[in-house]
Amino acid sequence: MKKAFITGITGQDGSYLAELLLAQGYEVHGLIRRASTFNTGRIDHIYRDPHNGARLFLHYGDVTDTGCLVDLIYNLRPDEIYHLAAQSHVRVSFDLPEYTGEVTALGTMRVLEAIRKSGIATRFYQASSSEMFGAARPPQDENTPFEPQSPYAVAKVYACWATRDYRRGYKMFATNGILFNHESPRRGETFVTRKITRAVAAIKAGKQKELFLGNLEARRDWGYAPDYVAAMWKMLQAEAADDFVVGTGESHSVREFLEAAFGYADMDWRDYVKIDPRYFRPTEVDYLQSDPSKARRVIGWEPRVFFGDLVKVMVDADMELIGLPSRGEGRKILEKHHGKWHRWEGQVVSMR
Repeated sequence: MKKAFITGITGQDGSYLAELLLAQGYEVHGLIRRASTFNTGRIDHIYRDPHNGARLFLHYGDVTDTGCLVDLIYNLRPDEIYHLAAQSHVRVSFDLPEYTGEVTALGTMRVLEAIRKSGIATRFYQASSSEMFGAARPPQDENTPFEPQSPYAVAKVYACWATRDYRRGYKMFATNGILFNHESPRRGETFVTRKITRAVAAIKAGKQKELFLGNLEARRDWGYAPDYVAAMWKMLQAEAADDFVVGTGESHSVREFLEAAFGYADMDWRDYVKIDPRYFRPTEVDYLQSDPSKARRVIGWEPRVFFGDLVKVMVDADMELIGLPSRGEGRKILEKHHGKWHRWEGQVVSMR
């Protein structure tokens, strides 16, 4: 039985990845921060009491604690490590730049050092980001120079280069997954896509009147998170460690997302959306669009769910979450692309 260790297991990607690895027969260990309230909502449905033959185990710790990371990695001796933990909100990184660097940049260095110091043979995945490309002209691939436009992106560039350096200097199996934006019904409520789909449901239910946003012209390559965690896994099954861009190859604006989401619910977004300057970034990333041809060629990865279907999946999920009937197309889309689903919230049961 293979053993995997996931930092950031309670996040969107961590929860989907844990499901995928459990379905593949892994023993899965996850790092969670100690808090006075439970923050495990995204993985509660797969957690079992460890006394009852569970294969998912949670460990308290933090990527700011070097000693904790060294002890865990040395004692667990995982075959694969997926480093997803970060301060991952771009706009917030302008307000908390030092904290973002501490967690997102130095947190990665601490994990790499923990692997080196423990002396174990493991495969390491670093969650790099399309935000690193920043102002670079699209489409962006593995050879596109980084032009970061936020403290978050700067921290991710540091982490990406640290991963490359340890791969070259210490001959580690250390891979960067440069993932473009990927969303789902489990996306955090403050990220723009989920903020929009939640507002659609709340306005439809009469619980919200307006939606405040910032730049509507920013263009992103949006995909579906379970597709992307499959790419993470495929990267660590490859013959050699490398860097891979993962995306759909399409780009759409926030305005287009609004039109699709409100339109799917038979509403006109212009009746509800207001612009609030507080949501603008000091330096904006205007246009991100991936060229994922290397991932297709080397690890055999292809996206299954594209922009239009992604919007339907997310709107339907938030409609049902708030207690309204959905149009039901989201469920059909997921059954078509990911097999039968035994829960409705974007949970993969089987990966064909």
